[in-house]
Amino acid sequence: QLQLVESGGGLVQPGGSLRLSCAASVSIFSIYAVNWYRQAPGKQRELVAAITSGSGGYTNYADSVKGRFTISRDNAKNTVYLQMSSLKPEDTAVYYCNLRHGLLEYWGQGTQVTVSS
Repeated sequence: QLQLVESGGGLVQPGGSLRLSCAASVSIFSIYAVNWYRQAPGKQRELVAAITSGSGGYTNYADSVKGRFTISRDNAKNTVYLQMSSLKPEDTAVYYCNLRHGLLEYWGQGTQVTVSS
């Protein structure tokens, strides 16, 4: 049974930082490309950041988070990270980790990020 567990969410003030983690119980983590999505209430799910399989040589970000968010991976720990800085109230959402390999796709349960004073 594959399991994805997101952690690191919480309440932070505008301008603050958080680091999200996504730990996966897969045998060969490095073969999966990983995406971070987010979804705010009443809004569509949005792709926030992506990283390629292997060592993660390519990353991609939504325009709204470029320069503020950084995605990275540690294959030895079966974990992907999303470092978020200069957080804005508009970043408030549930953040989901997504693993993809060919036609296989797995989702975590999500972690809540709330940016508010």
